[in-house]
Formats: sequence, C-alpha cells, structure tokens
Amino acid sequence: MDVRKFLSAVACVLVLASCGNKKSTSSVFPENGALDSSACMGQAIKNKFIVQWEDGSFTVESAANAEEFTKQFVEPQLEKIRFVEFDRHLQLESAQEVRTSGYTDSWGQDRVSVRNVWSQGVYGQNIKVAIVDAYVDVTHPQIQSRIAVNTGEIPNNGKDDDGNGIVDDYYGATFVSIPSNNPTPSSHGTHVAGIIAADPRYGSIEGMAPQAQIIPAQFIANDGGGSLGDAVLALQYSANRGAKIINASWGGAPCVASLRNTFLELQNRGILVVVAAGNDGRDIDVYPEFPASFNISTQITVAASSVTDFMTAWSNSGFSLVHLAAPGERILSTVPGNSTAYMDGTSMAAPFVTGAAALLWSARPQATAQQIKTAILQSVDVSAGHEFKVNTRGRLNVDKALQVLKQLVP
Repeated sequence: MDVRKFLSAVACVLVLASCGNKKSTSSVFPENGALDSSACMGQAIKNKFIVQWEDGSFTVESAANAEEFTKQFVEPQLEKIRFVEFDRHLQLESAQEVRTSGYTDSWGQDRVSVRNVWSQGVYGQNIKVAIVDAYVDVTHPQIQSRIAVNTGEIPNNGKDDDGNGIVDDYYGATFVSIPSNNPTPSSHGTHVAGIIAADPRYGSIEGMAPQAQIIPAQFIANDGGGSLGDAVLALQYSANRGAKIINASWGGAPCVASLRNTFLELQNRGILVVVAAGNDGRDIDVYPEFPASFNISTQITVAASSVTDFMTAWSNSGFSLVHLAAPGERILSTVPGNSTAYMDGTSMAAPFVTGAAALLWSARPQATAQQIKTAILQSVDVSAGHEFKVNTRGRLNVDKALQVLKQLVP
C-alpha cells in the first residue's frame, strides 16, 4: 500500500468533501453503498455515523442504518455537512505490565536529561495536556493535584453548568459509548498520566512535567476498545478545553478519514499531538497504522527505546513517518488505586515526549507547535551503533531541546 497515495486521496475527500464541484449525499457520505465489500467495512459500526459540519466541528449520530440516516439526517442538512463516515472500532496500543529489577525507577527521566531542565525552574507550569486514552484515576495522590479542573462545572450535580454539552466534566470527560463487561479499570490512562505529570511531592513517580495540568478525556473502555467517533469527540473536547498538547497512545483503524480531518483541525488550532508508533515491530512507512502514519505538521510519532538505549524489538519504526524514539521499556508510573507498576510499550514512550513538549512550552509560552516540534526533533541524541530506525535516527533529549528552542524563540 502506498501511504502517500492513500493520504492524498483521503485529503481530497476530507478537505474538499469531493473532488467535484457539486455537493451531494454521495460526495459527503462516500462510504454509503460504495464499500460493502471492503475490508474497512469489517470494523464499521453500521448504525453510528461521524459527521463533520462545515464549521469544522464534529458530532456522532445514530440511526437504524445508513439508508435511514441519509434520508432523514443528511439530505435535510446537506449544505451544513462537510463529511460523513461510519463510526469504527479502535484499540489501545497494547502496553504490557512487567516485573523488573536492577533498574532505577526513573531511568527514563535520567536518559532524556530532564533534571537539567528542572534545575532551571522549568516544570511545565500553566500548560494543559490532554490524555485522550482510557480511564485516568483522578483520585490518585500523584495525579489529583495535576488535574485541570473545569471551574465552570459544579461536580456531580447531573447538569451541564458551563453549557459545553458535557455533563459534570469537572475533572475531565468520558466519551465511552461501547461499554465493557470488565469492571476493573484499565491501568493504561493513569500510567500515561503519571509519566507526563505525576506530582513527586505525593509519591515516588517523577512526572516529566510535574506542574503541567492534565485534562482526562476517556474514550477507551476497560477492555481496551473504543470507537473512532468517541476518539474524535474526545479530541475535540480536549481542544475546546484549551489543551496545548494531546497524548494519543492508541491506533488500529484502517479507515480513518474523520480522524485525519480531526488532526487537521487540531493543526489549524496550533495544538501539538503526540502519537505512539505502535507495538507490532513493523515499518509503518510500508504498513501504515493510524493515527501513527499521519504526516500532520503538528504531530510527533514516537518509537520506544530500551533500557540499553536501542530500539525495542516490538516497537514500530519508519524512517519517514516515525520521528524519534523515547524510553518505552520497563517504565514505572502510576496506576489506579494509589499504586504504581512497570509497563512496556510505545504508549509509554509517547508521554515522555508529551511531557518534554509541556516543559518546552512552559519555558517559551509564545512558541508555536511547529517550533516545539522542531526543537524536539533537532536535539535528539544519536549515538554510533545505537541509531534508531526513525526520521531523526535519535532519542529524545529534553535538555538539548530547550537549548534549541531558546535559539528558535529568543
């Protein structure tokens, strides 16, 4: 599959709604009746539809089937609608809990030289970071102080006090429309949150940006599954809550027109999105995975480096579409229930970069997302014999990134 041809074709659909000049139901909803035999339809949720409106906003709508939806919803509002797509299933990038010994609990923080940044009084102050992921335990002592509280809401009163369409989003919001039978909360989102911003005053985990503010936006259920539509709504919510950076440690959808269009909207709003490369040991330049393989100007895709500073065998790679590596093996962080655990995965590598971006932005609040990205990519550590199969050939060094950013934004 030629990823560039695919993305070019998708962009034609997304940006223009169709490659012709006349809008019609078939141009705004090209999948309806056109992809019945496609492998993409295997993941389609055939009674749920993602709608992008002409103002750039998204909603997720339901109907008995595509024919009913087209007649009763799309046709009467055709001029207001830019694009429609079937909702689809998504999956977290698997992150394996592991047992470990013989390593310092903060080897990753040491490897990326974050202490030199902290020594300059840079801790991620005033930067909002959204975690679009699974459940985040907002009661965890090392997470609770870092939540970006929505002061426009009164907690747990069953009302949408601030009129943003979300009820009781005082500590963040949940967009899970496909429930799980598993009663045990996933550890994934809380682990990611701790890597980014765990408060070391209340426990052993040292978050990369320990004074950043976290916006939890859950769309993944306890079984690790979610939907494309829920992801789009969570990303939109994060942007509307003022997130400068969004961490996205998930993927798996082969048909992702709405998701790419959402990323383009985030780009237009100057938001940096940090994405896990995936854990299948594949070259995503050749075998694309989304959103990791999007080539958006405000996106950073992250591979996983090992304790010995090599690419892990299971990390996805790509000299074109994966930007850099970051620590992703045997990472200790927060998990639900006032606890900690070690986990492996590019899901752990991405939040190292997210935390680094929060540090840089707090040091230079006037910087653009592209400048933050440039500083991170131009400052990686590249060691002979340890080159990574990524665009920069290197691994994150946030201390050097801050030096580069100070040159870009004096």
